Amino acid sequence: MWTEVTIADHPADLFEPSKPSEHGYVALYLHGVHGGRLVDKRPFIEQFERHGLRVIAPHTGPCYWADRVCPAFDPRLTPQRHVLDNIMPEIERRWGVRPPRIGLFGTSMGGQGALRLAFKHPDAFPVVAGIAPAIDYQIRFDQGAEWAMLPQMYTDADDCRQDTATLHVHPLNWPRNTFFCCDPADRLWFESAERLHMKMSALGVPHEWDLETTAGGHGFAYYNAMAEKTIGWLFAALEKERRRS
Repeated sequence: MWTEVTIADHPADLFEPSKPSEHGYVALYLHGVHGGRLVDKRPFIEQFERHGLRVIAPHTGPCYWADRVCPAFDPRLTPQRHVLDNIMPEIERRWGVRPPRIGLFGTSMGGQGALRLAFKHPDAFPVVAGIAPAIDYQIRFDQGAEWAMLPQMYTDADDCRQDTATLHVHPLNWPRNTFFCCDPADRLWFESAERLHMKMSALGVPHEWDLETTAGGHGFAYYNAMAEKTIGWLFAALEKERRRS
């Protein structure tokens, strides 16, 4: 069901369900800072199969999915532009699918990347979900090997903060369907998820959230525990968009 392909000189995983959705829905997955793939994650695979979702999952390394050049990924192309200029056209070329039949989601670094990308481009990504999104990643500026790219992409921690998903929420232009979740035991990222929820609520930006379910803190134990709820929500939101159009 999984194959690995090369798109614009960069690898990506593709998933084909045994019976694709009659409406051709595609899920676009953004991975976390450690590059965790879904190819062996049974809870996600079961949900993709259940809902007939095709999946495309580009690999970029610890790039934060930002619109900044990350030398470890590409010397010229930003991760965000790779998604917009290469991955999205590949979805249309390969499967004949365009928004709003594409659901964007991610975990950890990819969760924040998915939310920020949808906040910046809500017409392209009207359906977005973030599992344990590492939103305020400026707190990890210049800390540890997996965060070593940040000083090459941003001038300082505040430059990072200015580019976080929370600061890209627009009060008048937002994705019509947004969901995010974070384990209260996630000591690094729970506060920023809670802060995003409070800001969106204060601005009247519609969204759904789960900041109560606990399943091991941060990592695939939690991601897997939230797979059924998140992918089920993603599919329902895609159906809602189809009926709307």
